[in-house]
Amino acid sequence: MSTLDVIVYITIFVAACTGALKARAFHMDIFGGLVMALVMSFGGGSIREILMGNKVKWLNDYAAFVLVGSAVVITFIFKRRIIKYRKIIFFTDAVTLGLFTVIGIESGFDNGLAKPFAIMMGVITATFGGLIADIISNTVPTLLKKGEMYATASAIGGAIYILNPYFGMDKNTNMIICIVLIVFIRILSKWKKLMLPEI
Repeated sequence: MSTLDVIVYITIFVAACTGALKARAFHMDIFGGLVMALVMSFGGGSIREILMGNKVKWLNDYAAFVLVGSAVVITFIFKRRIIKYRKIIFFTDAVTLGLFTVIGIESGFDNGLAKPFAIMMGVITATFGGLIADIISNTVPTLLKKGEMYATASAIGGAIYILNPYFGMDKNTNMIICIVLIVFIRILSKWKKLMLPEI
């Protein structure tokens, strides 16, 4: 199993936990939690694969389904207050934003995409699962919300991920730097209320 495979499975689990926590924050039942977990884990990646003309990979991945189911069960067992949910959701969402960006870019490269379009696949993978989950829960999507550097954080991290190899950086170190940078930008933008100008 490659480093990227490990990152994929970690990301699926963390994203599923995020989806289940979102479901709890909106008082959904356990089935709703499973739906939200599936959407958060596979939504962005599914759209990416469809855009690139590929079969959706997770349909034959039993390990991924087990991870999603485990995340829902664990979230169901360990109950916390709603305020804590929101803090946990924000942090886990920031982490999955970074992880999914790397996964999407690498998938773009594997399919022969040019670097700018690989970054686009990274952003889609990282943000569209959350977009669908927000629509399901009837909230303004974080992707479109003023004051949320969400897709921007993913795009900046993706650009750095593309540039670092030109300076001789090895792949694993580059992945770590990209993920940490995206999480940092996401948290800093929320803390300092950094945002893009209005249109």
